[in-house]
Amino acid sequence: MCGIAGKVYFGDGKVNLQELGHMSSKIAHRGPDDEGFYVSPDKRVGLVNRRLAIIDLSARGHQPMRRGSLVITFNGEIYNFQELKKKLEKEGDRFTSGTDTEVILALYQKWGTKCLKFLRGMFAFAIYDESKKTVFLARDRLGKKPLKYYFKNGRF
Repeated sequence: MCGIAGKVYFGDGKVNLQELGHMSSKIAHRGPDDEGFYVSPDKRVGLVNRRLAIIDLSARGHQPMRRGSLVITFNGEIYNFQELKKKLEKEGDRFTSGTDTEVILALYQKWGTKCLKFLRGMFAFAIYDESKKTVFLARDRLGKKPLKYYFKNGRF
């Protein structure tokens, strides 16, 4: 499946595309179909995605994916995303892709971190909220899709 990576600076450092490109090259084998980068306006947050396209093979599934002020990089599969999408559409949500990634963003937009209680599947993701300047990391309950992180000298 896909490969995800990212970097967050809490101190004086700033993310640059060169370091994100280096991170992407290290996980290229995880996603041969597409490569995407995101750098926050203040250059404190950078996200990387190497995509193995399985659901919605079109460019609409490109990651990192944006919805309003939210940006996500996601690896995995949400088994009940079609059911969740139908419920959200009944409540007025609109979607531009056929991906489970976009459904996660819609759930997070509506429920915040409580969105996890709705997700059934194997997953790891990072969501950055540009308006709140927060990063939310999550993985499935069993850790089938591991999520590893490292913090040192004001860098995450």
